[in-house]
Amino acid sequence: MNVVIVEDEAPATRHLQRLLNRFDPSIQILAAIPSVKEAVQWFSSHLPPDLIFLDIHLADGLSFEIFEQVNIQSPVIFTTAYDQYALQAFKVNSIDYLLKPIDLKDLQSAFEKKKLLSGSSLAATLSAEQIQAARQMLSPSYKNRFLVKIGDRLRPIRVEDLHCFYSRHKMTYLLTAGGMAYPTEYSLNDIEGLLDPRHFFRVSRQYIVSAEAISEVVTLSNSRLRIKLRNPKAEDIVVSRDRVGAFKEFLSS
Repeated sequence: MNVVIVEDEAPATRHLQRLLNRFDPSIQILAAIPSVKEAVQWFSSHLPPDLIFLDIHLADGLSFEIFEQVNIQSPVIFTTAYDQYALQAFKVNSIDYLLKPIDLKDLQSAFEKKKLLSGSSLAATLSAEQIQAARQMLSPSYKNRFLVKIGDRLRPIRVEDLHCFYSRHKMTYLLTAGGMAYPTEYSLNDIEGLLDPRHFFRVSRQYIVSAEAISEVVTLSNSRLRIKLRNPKAEDIVVSRDRVGAFKEFLSS
């Protein structure tokens, strides 16, 4: 049997290779591919293998992008850290799925299932609808707006119009680009999980800041940082010492 492994974590690839060798030393691993881009190139220029082990989340995107760019004619066993519910959207091309960390017993069960299905048509292309459904199930959903109460009125405020969130006297507030502060029912811990981490960063226990709102960062003594926001009414914000390194990576990403 000829097998291809698509996996971006080298330890996970080596672990699966060892398990396959223990299960059946005659299995030939044709390639171990770490990315969507390289997988597309490989499947476009080689004959289909007998079986593909496919990690869902690769370094350069979800593995579903492979199906969008090349016609996969091999049965697939998905390897993933996601729970079962997240796999319901893409059953067509999959014989089985293996939850990480993979063990020999689960691998044996997957091969037994392949053996039982060997007389049927295993290869089937994922449809665009199934790929989109899988993307939605696997991609986190972040808030686009927050609802604030102003007297007896409610006003939605877009996330793009927010400069920061902060806590003060056991209350949590959001600060708009226009300099208006409004209380919110969410805690900072809740808000941190509702915001896209590509655009917002928890710089301290008291503050979550928008990258777009930062005008400059000043270096202080003891490797501390002070943030100045574009909003002239906003006070300067000091980054916690234990978050300085991660904050620099956030700004440069």
